[in-house]
Order: sequence, then C-alpha cells, then structure tokens
Amino acid sequence: MRYEPAVQVTGLVKRYGARTAVDGLDLAVPRGSVTAVLGPNGAGKTTTVEICEGYRRADGGTVRVLGLDPVAQGGELRPRIGVMLQSGGVYPGAHAAEMLRHTATMYADPVDPGLLIERLGLQACGRTPYRRLSGGQQQRLALAMAVVGRPELVFLDEPTAGLDPQARHATWDLVRELRGDGVTVVLTTHFMDEAEQLADDVVIIDGGRAIAAGTPEELCRGGAENTLRFSGRPGLDVGSLLNALPQDSLAAELTPGNYRVEGRIDPQLLATVTSWCAQHGVMPDHLAVERRTLEDVFLELTGKELRA
Repeated sequence: MRYEPAVQVTGLVKRYGARTAVDGLDLAVPRGSVTAVLGPNGAGKTTTVEICEGYRRADGGTVRVLGLDPVAQGGELRPRIGVMLQSGGVYPGAHAAEMLRHTATMYADPVDPGLLIERLGLQACGRTPYRRLSGGQQQRLALAMAVVGRPELVFLDEPTAGLDPQARHATWDLVRELRGDGVTVVLTTHFMDEAEQLADDVVIIDGGRAIAAGTPEELCRGGAENTLRFSGRPGLDVGSLLNALPQDSLAAELTPGNYRVEGRIDPQLLATVTSWCAQHGVMPDHLAVERRTLEDVFLELTGKELRA
C-alpha cells in the first residue's frame, strides 16, 4: 500500500450529453507528493478532480483514491481527504470562524481552528458572514476547511485564485508544509509559476486527455534547444566562435554587441564559450542560459488561442 499511488485513474470517461468532457484519461499521483493538473478552460481538469473526490460519477474507466472507489466507498474515503472547491460548500450566513470550527468537529483529530485562522490571516473576519467576505478571504477559508481535518490527501482547485501576493505565498508555504508532513496534494491552477514552485509532478490535460506529464524540469527540458546569451564588444568573430563549438551549435550576433549561442547547453559548452572569450580578450556581460518555462511548454502544447 505504501507504494500504491494515492490517486490512480485509468481510462476515465465523463460525458455531458453529446459532449465528452474527459476522454480516456490516465493519471497517477504518487503518495506524499504535490501534483499540479494544468489545462485550458474546458480541458476536463475540474471534472476529473470532482470524480476523484466522489462528487461526480464516471461514465467509464476506473478511479481509485487511497485505494478506494470514491463513489462506492465514499463513506470510508471522505474522512481521509480534504477538498477545496472552486466555489460553494459554505453556508452564506455562517461566520468564517464558526464554519471552520463546525468543519473541525467532523474529524477525529482536527487542527486547532484558531491556528489556521491566524496562519491564513482570517482573524479580522472571523465573525463576518461568508457572503460578506472578499473573494480572497473566501478562498483562504475554503483552504482552511480543506486541511483542518489533517487529511492524508487534499484536493485544491485553484487555491490561490483572487489572492494578493502575501496570501498567495502563505498558501504556497502551507502546501509545502503539507508535503513535508507526508500529505499528498493534488492542485489545479492557471498559474504556471505556482506549478513550477510547488509541484513534484505536472500533468497537462487538453480535450479530456493527458497530453504531457513529468516533473517541471523534465517538461521544460522537453528536447528543445536551450539558448546562451551574452554581451560583448560589437563585431566579434562569430565564425571563430562557431568553430570552437560542437558541430550542431549555432552562433550569431543578434544586434551590435549582443550574441546568442544555440545548441545543447551543458557545462562543457559553457566552458568553451567562456574560454573562447578569454582567448579573444572579451569580458562577457549578462551571460545567461535561457530555458523554456512551464508557460512556454503549456502554450506550445495547448495553443495560444483563447478558450471559452
């Protein structure tokens, strides 16, 4: 059981009438990890997460969460997971602190609600009805409710949407602490930097299918050419530099004094460039290796057009 994935989805299918929202999706989430599920609007990520939470029934495929069927064995599963929904799940007239304390009573060994209220900056709005909270305050309360029961696995759907930078970083710190305590975290997000900062693994979904998966480093490496840029005096002998580089490399002066080297950028190539500069009396300024970001990968795979 230790090595069984916390979430195992195989061939998942979900239809809404004639529209197929999830189309044969496979997904595995290792225990004790943070997995980010990314995708454009309508890709099927929220539907997938809601099926894993037991809120929706699959039309095909199998889903196991902590080894259990989230629908047939939901009563056994629910005390072991935490869920942060995009919206809803809170009585509109309930005070924030009251709602969190009520949620805590549903678990055998909850976190002290007061600690979470302080940790997530909710002290000033503890007696404010939920409907009067700002969007960011509602998000923070939903996060507190998801983790107050000390879950083994927590699903966070857009956990930092609408948060200011301070609250966003506080949420990141909490997610890191959960992972450090051995809690498995599955989060959906539209913030690529959030996925890069937090996720051990990333799954990109489009059209109801997983189209890429791996660590952020693996996805950003992705076989693409890396680029080395540096500045020096204008008019350097680029041909001489190119002769010193491996055969499949490229070198060019893009604008006067600004140079680009493309190829397999590794420590040896970097040493070759700096050695060539030293031999030619060049002090390279702004020497930097550029790599694709997760956002670059996401747009390459899903396109740049707007989604409804």
